[in-house]
Amino acid sequence: SLQLRVPSPSESASLTPQIESVLRSIKAADKGQLAVSEEDGRFLRVLVATRGAKSIVEIGAASGYSGIWLGLGAREWGGRVVAMEYNPQRGKEAAANIKRAGLDDVVRVVHGDAFAEIPKLQGSFDFVFLDAWKPDYKKFFDMVFPRMNPGAVFTAHNVVNKKSEMEPFLKTIQSHPSLFTTVVSPSGEGMSVSYRIK
Repeated sequence: SLQLRVPSPSESASLTPQIESVLRSIKAADKGQLAVSEEDGRFLRVLVATRGAKSIVEIGAASGYSGIWLGLGAREWGGRVVAMEYNPQRGKEAAANIKRAGLDDVVRVVHGDAFAEIPKLQGSFDFVFLDAWKPDYKKFFDMVFPRMNPGAVFTAHNVVNKKSEMEPFLKTIQSHPSLFTTVVSPSGEGMSVSYRIK
């Protein structure tokens, strides 16, 4: 009889043991629960890869967990991620974790205030992931939107569990004439996904 072997989730997702080990160690050390869930990370990877995003910006890198998932998606199309982290210690951790995961050729960590660092970036953006201070979401959106290409995707984290902290942002993305937006909840924290039409 024919024996079918079902691949383990890590095989089917083509995560190397090294990357899995780094992801596990970030989660184990994440006492403040700053990292996205694994489900949200996988979702980001799929979004970036299916969009074929070349120029990706992450605002709020924490210790690099989501940056690794974004980098895995970006690698499919030769894309690049700039991951910004305000906290110097977490920024160092993010850079070290991304290097350990073998993604430092794809993901560059920038330490500093994203409001000051975003204007220094060259070119336009295909994909933005926002997971920073929630009351600042609308200010960040207003800053990056003019630099988003048609067809770009803007994603933001915690839009369900911290909805009350970002009402102006949610109102903006849901009524913007150049976007269509949906809110999904792979893990219960919620993520908005907005597509730039023109």
